[in-house]
Amino acid sequence: MEHLLTADSAKLPDFLLDPATETGARFAGRGVRDFRSAARFVMLLPYGRNTDRLDYRLVLEERRGTCSTKHAFLAALAQEHDRPVELRLGIYEMDGRNTPGVGPVLRRYGLDLVPEAHCYLAYRGVRVDLTGVGEAEEPIHAFLHEEEIEPRQIGAYKVERHREFVRLWAKAHGLDTETAWRAREECIQALAIHGEA
Repeated sequence: MEHLLTADSAKLPDFLLDPATETGARFAGRGVRDFRSAARFVMLLPYGRNTDRLDYRLVLEERRGTCSTKHAFLAALAQEHDRPVELRLGIYEMDGRNTPGVGPVLRRYGLDLVPEAHCYLAYRGVRVDLTGVGEAEEPIHAFLHEEEIEPRQIGAYKVERHREFVRLWAKAHGLDTETAWRAREECIQALAIHGEA
């Protein structure tokens, strides 16, 4: 697999959407006819949590999404069309250089970084990140953990995996787990604000 994430939707398969499928119909109603156009459409939507964090279908209705909901939605669309696009979960060390907008929050907590769970797509060995929160000073260089998940796993499964990594990381650094998690939650809020700027 390619080491770095790319925001280039041209790295994804190009196929026409079937307007007879549930998700294909939702895009067709917005004038989006192919998968790459759907990927660009979703990437341009603002970053923000949906009212139901588990229902990735809300991305279109609420015109926003997170890395989880945006990528789960696109992975489900690819699955509807029998295309081998993977939804991936990776845990990396989030800091102000690789994640725009979180630096001030981390500094307030006296942290340089905190483990973050990130969802993205993978196709033919290339990682594609369509979260759309702005250009990072430097890319994510490595993942502490990476696995393929199903769109339905963006809820409890993702949170449990993430919390376990934060717990182990906090313990190894002599930090309180809940304080580390609170810092992470505030970083996510800062991402939403940064994504709207």
